[in-house]
Amino acid sequence: MSAAPDPRVVKQAIQWTLRLNGNADAELHSACQHWRQADPEHEAAWRRVQTLNSELAASYQAVPGAHAVLENTTQRLQRRQALKLLSTFALGASALWLAREVAPWQRWLADYSTATGERRRFTLADGSLLQLNTDSAVNLRFDARQRLLILERGEMLVSAARDVARPLRVRNRDGLFEALGTRFVLRQDERSTRLSVEDGSVAIAPRVRGQTTAIAEAGQTYAINGDSALLAERSNMDSSAWADGLIVTRDMRLADFLAEIGRYRYGHLHCDASVADLRLSGVFRLDDTDKLLALLPQTLPVQVEKRTDWWVTVSARG
Repeated sequence: MSAAPDPRVVKQAIQWTLRLNGNADAELHSACQHWRQADPEHEAAWRRVQTLNSELAASYQAVPGAHAVLENTTQRLQRRQALKLLSTFALGASALWLAREVAPWQRWLADYSTATGERRRFTLADGSLLQLNTDSAVNLRFDARQRLLILERGEMLVSAARDVARPLRVRNRDGLFEALGTRFVLRQDERSTRLSVEDGSVAIAPRVRGQTTAIAEAGQTYAINGDSALLAERSNMDSSAWADGLIVTRDMRLADFLAEIGRYRYGHLHCDASVADLRLSGVFRLDDTDKLLALLPQTLPVQVEKRTDWWVTVSARG
């Protein structure tokens, strides 16, 4: 089936999967079978959920130390916790990687999404341009009264088309952002959201305040945490270069640079404390992060050690 099933049907398939896991109740299995046979789309969603579940499980087993974390995880889940697991883990360093890898469920259910290392662009029905960075998910709420984008995770670049009757707004965990004829980047991290305006201006209404507290103008960057919106210092990284497949840095700490590169690849990318404060500037391509890392020893006194495909360390040159 080439088209993705209806998100509501996918959610139903996920719920059936979680209910059946480890449950030998014949009536429950019969009810699931009846649901699958009731509509071809039900069966298609069921098969895709099972396939993705198997692929994720196989991928996790390839990660060093992951087996102990994963073993019997599904069996221990309560149904009410299951969907939460699909979007977040807090079980240490290995689980931080796992948290990113369960995101396919969230991305699959979103209207627009990207996988780790992927960047995509979409032209919306109103003519606005939406670009998504790595590991991002956005839902769309366009109708006769509103144009609303919901940033579920990751980073987006929006070039808003003009519509006086329906201003384009973006909502996320930390607030509501209204485009005032503009082009801007919105990035949602673990603790806050970063807004960088390239053209026009954006009205910011932090979630807790519920009303506009600041107007971000072109060239400005704001940090929003749900309760406040504060003007941020100029970043040492171009906020929108990723849309062109680049990372552009200016006197950036190596540790921060590697943390950024880590967003575009699987596994763990570690920076040894002895080289964390080294600085670098330049223009780097994001398409192949292994080649990018291989360039570092040419400009800095470091070595790149690849223990496995999932574990890479950058340390002082021996």
